[in-house]
Amino acid sequence: MNDASSPAPVTYADVEAAAARLEGVAHRTPVATSRQFDELTGAEAYFKCENLQRMGAFKFRGAYNALATLEAGARARGVVAFSSGNHAQAVALAGRLLGIRATIVMPADAPAVKVAATRGYGAEIVTYDRAAGESREAVAERIARDTGASVIPPFDHPAVIAGQGTAAKELIEDIGSLDALYVCCGGAGLLSGCAIAAGALSPGIRVIGVEPAAGDDVTRSFHTRTMQRVEDPQTIADGARTQSPGLITLPLVLRHVHDMITVTDAEIVEAMRFLWERMKLVVEPTGALATAGVLGRRDEVRGRRVGIILSGGNVDLKAAAALFA
Repeated sequence: MNDASSPAPVTYADVEAAAARLEGVAHRTPVATSRQFDELTGAEAYFKCENLQRMGAFKFRGAYNALATLEAGARARGVVAFSSGNHAQAVALAGRLLGIRATIVMPADAPAVKVAATRGYGAEIVTYDRAAGESREAVAERIARDTGASVIPPFDHPAVIAGQGTAAKELIEDIGSLDALYVCCGGAGLLSGCAIAAGALSPGIRVIGVEPAAGDDVTRSFHTRTMQRVEDPQTIADGARTQSPGLITLPLVLRHVHDMITVTDAEIVEAMRFLWERMKLVVEPTGALATAGVLGRRDEVRGRRVGIILSGGNVDLKAAAALFA
């Protein structure tokens, strides 16, 4: 699965092309620093604030790049995506900006605020009953067959991965070479894209993916070098509740990523608390994974220049208050 002689489905040239499409459309998000964090960890840390990206998460990068690469005929037939969170909003917004009809498959019990945000961007929403065992992928495929729409999956798509990689590209362009880059991981679209960019721009860098302990499918897949699954992962990091890495992302992780680690929900909350209280950055649980990973690896980051991707800030304030309490 990690055959170095086989052609990679995504290369740094793809990330560069994605960056050109995103120029002037996606926010070039700021890089934050914290003297207190550096003192706490012994590292020189740089936080890429994708919580301040359009629609509040890195997902906009990949969704826009994927839609922007469609030919005229495919654009006319529209796109369909499946998500209950950030990818739904990202595809909806990208569709509105590019004039492409977007249909989003969401669970019937999805949070009302997420449904409203997705619909607010102009997407049509089709619900399914996950309690009855319906598959969101199957619903999306059925819509695609009936309408000719292109399916835009949340992470296992070359153009999505290339778009996500532009976050690391910008970070290293802005602050220079790094010794390590810690990246939040769900299905590994962000991780694999950032690893490709980081390896090209900062030779010798170590890229580490960080998953929730209850949803460790990519971590186990990385260490066993075989596809692993986790059924219905129960973690506060709702953006990382994927059941397995993708057929495209896993080989890229094995090729470009140096290590995978996990953090507990309690560690995620403590990382969120630091980001909110000390740095005044509103970051969702999934978005704090990489920060939690660095806080738990202080011996490994001491004395090093470390990049940290804050992947998103679309947080339910009531839920966050309960976590902090």
